[in-house]
Amino acid sequence: MANTSVAPQFSIVIPVLNEKENILPLYEEILEVMKRESWSFEIIFINDGSTDGTSDTLNSLIQIDARVRVFSFRKIYGKSAALDCGFKHAQGRYVVTLDGDLQDDPKEIPRLRTALQTKNADLVSGWKKERHDPLSKIISSRLFNPLVAFLTGVRLHDFNCGLKLYRSEVIKELSLYGELHRFIPALASWKGFHVTEEPVHHRPRKHGRSKYGVTRAFAGMVDLLTVIFLMRYEGKPAHLFSGFGFFLTLIGVFINGHLLVTKLLGGVIAPHYPYLMLGILSLTVGIQCVFFGLLAEMMVHLSRTREMAFRFRVEREDENP
Repeated sequence: MANTSVAPQFSIVIPVLNEKENILPLYEEILEVMKRESWSFEIIFINDGSTDGTSDTLNSLIQIDARVRVFSFRKIYGKSAALDCGFKHAQGRYVVTLDGDLQDDPKEIPRLRTALQTKNADLVSGWKKERHDPLSKIISSRLFNPLVAFLTGVRLHDFNCGLKLYRSEVIKELSLYGELHRFIPALASWKGFHVTEEPVHHRPRKHGRSKYGVTRAFAGMVDLLTVIFLMRYEGKPAHLFSGFGFFLTLIGVFINGHLLVTKLLGGVIAPHYPYLMLGILSLTVGIQCVFFGLLAEMMVHLSRTREMAFRFRVEREDENP
């Protein structure tokens, strides 16, 4: 796999799944933009288990252009895994992501670069103001984006636009899996990077089929919970689990204390059996949550201690080669 010796200005990362007819036109459009701007670049295609001849098209590109790099998965792992692979191999000072379906317009890259500089941003996410997608996808997007903005506190109109521009420092801090690619702006903001957006031209799909489906929508909602948990409780899981546990424990203590007083005053507990079960259940689950939170804190502490010890060992080795 050919590569250049000098790091390019731009790395263009493109996940593809069964996009045989779109690859060459997209490559030519990127070439035109980069040549016009006189930017050095590399194009990284991640072939996510395509079965339509995409591999042959990508292999032909490798033969004619040393700036093209290809990484292929043996089966479909999803867009997050593909982007994660591309980010790990990107060498450019700036990283551009594009979808491989020709709906993202490479001519918008200079606009994103200008926005990155004028707004002093670390990540510029495209905003498809006028979408050319099926109605079901448009409706789900209009429900999804305000929800994510509200829950994460990152005020963007379009989180999942494939066209984005990053400073290289951002992608080094991202670890993507599942459907987390939908929440990259939120993850980057959580890491302390300045995130903004810029309206971009969106085009209708000419070839191939959309990979969007109901199952992906449900998977995205599950991963949204993951993102919210990471943003609010990463490094301090006891604040969630032990806090909730203390609340349940207090309810259990109150209920069981009330029943104990009732018994001591000569009352009968039997008529209050469901009340008694609620008290016992609240107390039991509450204590379990408290200890679960403490155990999670211990795991975080041990992980960080080992990481610090490893870094110290590496630094000592660098000082004493």
